[in-house]
Amino acid sequence: MTVHLSTPDGMFQPVPYHHVSVSTGTRHVHVAGQIARDGNGTPLAPGDLAGQLAHALRNSARGLAGAGASFSDVVRLRFFVTGWTPEKYTEFMAGIESVTEELDIPRPLPPVSVIGVDYLFEPDVLVEVEAEAMLG
Repeated sequence: MTVHLSTPDGMFQPVPYHHVSVSTGTRHVHVAGQIARDGNGTPLAPGDLAGQLAHALRNSARGLAGAGASFSDVVRLRFFVTGWTPEKYTEFMAGIESVTEELDIPRPLPPVSVIGVDYLFEPDVLVEVEAEAMLG
């Protein structure tokens, strides 16, 4: 395995992700920010953070697969969410949980950052996902 995820003793718990990712390998995979759009650019799940997050993760999985990777190779995920507030956490996690099994996303997740922003790609976009992976 090229990725080892861990949470050392004394780091804040419980969180739904690991705090540390150690990887070995020679191929870095960086998937650009993915949003809830189909292959034709049609918006998906308008106004639905959980739905948009699920579609963005599906698009991230397609990007990873195109490089021969999967979520098991991911060393870091970054989420950009418009108008982030702690009250959105439940809906945010519901979006991830809705595709965890489908996309074989490890639980706990690899290291994660959730970054609140004012605006993304277009006004209807509520969330964008970036993934970084390591291949042997």
